[in-house]
Amino acid sequence: MSESRYDLGSAPPEIPLDVLPNRTELFDHGSPASNRVLTRNPSDPCGGGFENPEAPARFVATYRGTTEATQLPIHTVRRKLRGIHIFMIAVNGTLGVGLYVRSGQILEIGGPLAVILSFLFLGLLTWAVMQCIAELLCLWPVPGAVPLFVRKFVDKELGDTVGVAYWYTYSIGFAALIAASASVLNYWTVTVKGCSEGFVYVVLPLVLVAVNSVKVEIYGWIEVVSGVIKLIFLMIIIICLPVAIYKFPKETEAGSEQTGGSSNATTPVTARSSWDTPFDNFNKEAANSWFEAFMMCLSLAIFAYAGIENIAVSVIEARWPPRQRTSGSSGDSSEGQDQGQADQGQQSSSGRASLEKRNKARDSAKRTIGYTAVVLPILVASAYTISGLFVSLGLKRDDCGLQRLSWLEDNGDCGKPETHKKHFTYSPFILSAKASTITGLDHVFNAFILFTALTCANTNLYVSSRTLFGITRNIRSKESMPAALAWFGVTNRDRVPLRAMGITALAFSWVPFLQGTKSINTGSDLGKFVEILVQMGSVSIIIIWACLCLAYTRYYYCIHAFRDELAEDGIRLADDREAESDDYPYQSHWQPVLAYLALAGCFFILVVCNGVFLWKEFHVFPFLTGYLTVRALRSGTLEFPLEAGRY
Repeated sequence: MSESRYDLGSAPPEIPLDVLPNRTELFDHGSPASNRVLTRNPSDPCGGGFENPEAPARFVATYRGTTEATQLPIHTVRRKLRGIHIFMIAVNGTLGVGLYVRSGQILEIGGPLAVILSFLFLGLLTWAVMQCIAELLCLWPVPGAVPLFVRKFVDKELGDTVGVAYWYTYSIGFAALIAASASVLNYWTVTVKGCSEGFVYVVLPLVLVAVNSVKVEIYGWIEVVSGVIKLIFLMIIIICLPVAIYKFPKETEAGSEQTGGSSNATTPVTARSSWDTPFDNFNKEAANSWFEAFMMCLSLAIFAYAGIENIAVSVIEARWPPRQRTSGSSGDSSEGQDQGQADQGQQSSSGRASLEKRNKARDSAKRTIGYTAVVLPILVASAYTISGLFVSLGLKRDDCGLQRLSWLEDNGDCGKPETHKKHFTYSPFILSAKASTITGLDHVFNAFILFTALTCANTNLYVSSRTLFGITRNIRSKESMPAALAWFGVTNRDRVPLRAMGITALAFSWVPFLQGTKSINTGSDLGKFVEILVQMGSVSIIIIWACLCLAYTRYYYCIHAFRDELAEDGIRLADDREAESDDYPYQSHWQPVLAYLALAGCFFILVVCNGVFLWKEFHVFPFLTGYLTVRALRSGTLEFPLEAGRY
């Protein structure tokens, strides 16, 4: 049987998942052959294929401790990332412009209290989601882990759809961050013709592609350096914000004084907080009550947390050597007994040293995953909450500089945003800096935000390209469409998926050009279209989180409900988990209750917070941003089995 027989609808024999306890297997109940195993007994011969002995051995045979089936070199990546690399990739992918822009929009809609509660609630939700992801990742650090977990434990077609949605989320995120970088750079260069179209929209993406094209061990250190700089910048902003608020000019009877040339429009920048009446300060044109406005803010805050789960992508290039046990070498022959014992002693000593080094690297990767799952959501939520608090103390909800909802008419005195003027910004951090008497602080903040946007775009390109590589590397078919997709599942000499990276960078490269030299969300038709595409990515990520939580609940149920049946085949995952065995690398907290709570939280945001019934009046724009993604994913989940002939 040739490899070309398997098409996209009938995938080749399932890529095995490795359960870290030795001699363990887990049945794939989602596949047509329900008794197909995800890992195989390492004592079985490597040339066979369980249910399908004719299948290519490289798709089936695995060995003790390996994390995936043997692949041709062109379908593999280099496992060279260290723990610090994985952590900083997650930091860079999460800390983007969402905080520096969305916090102002949340303040305008829900008031100061909504800013604090939105970031806190999303921080708790992402912490719960990360617990589920980390436990599965420590068991199966495989390529394309996000869609693969959903395929194995929930539904095959849903997993395929999740894979496409995950790639879309970060691909459109890359384009949106390039557009956001242009908006930030326009603070200085809006009067320079061709800067956005020529430099930001063309040159910068090419530079980011070049950065992503280097060997992964070099790329990892680039992420470390940029991540450390980004964290330092964030600390500086958090420290300087209260100082800037303290340095606000004293108010006169006519209101707050206007710093020279610092306002977005002709109205002065108001530097007062709205904490005196937090429940009465919300956008009454959008919602009927503060609670409804707060629920809207939850859906907006998702964008700031997107990327926190990307350890599921970077783990495919982590240093993860197979765990091995020391074995005697009595079978080795030697001419003399003394010489044989000496050789055996040297081999045993060097072998133990090598095993200790490999197992240390493996344990380090596991600790990094667990550490990131626990610490990163807390770190991000704390930074967001503290920053949001200072923003709410420095600006009123109705400040004319804050970003409004593009689909609502502004009935106030602010007028239309003057995006064509120099020093225009939507960022509440820069607005606070401009309102203070500290000279040049707004320019420093703007430089920090520009660096943050570019580094986050760089990480988005990495995540999306590896995601596309992971979901296409196993396609084997002569049919035109699957063969075209399989073309992206190939790496170059340095084991970098350049093809997947190229199509990812080009897929939505046209989106920033729709913006032109203006800022996103200005109320124009093109601006609304760009905002719909970006918001669809935010909705996609919450759906993906929900699917991963569902996959974990299915896994947890399986290992406990079928404990005895699995034990007959040597699978004792439930026992190892309950006993906190060393063979079970990471036990997440308070399961399965935490997974169900996280799943409920994701559905609450998806169904309630994105619901059109919250808005004071019906508007087409929020309806499309909230439901178009759900409709597309539902269609994709149904189309895959229809094409495969299952329905």
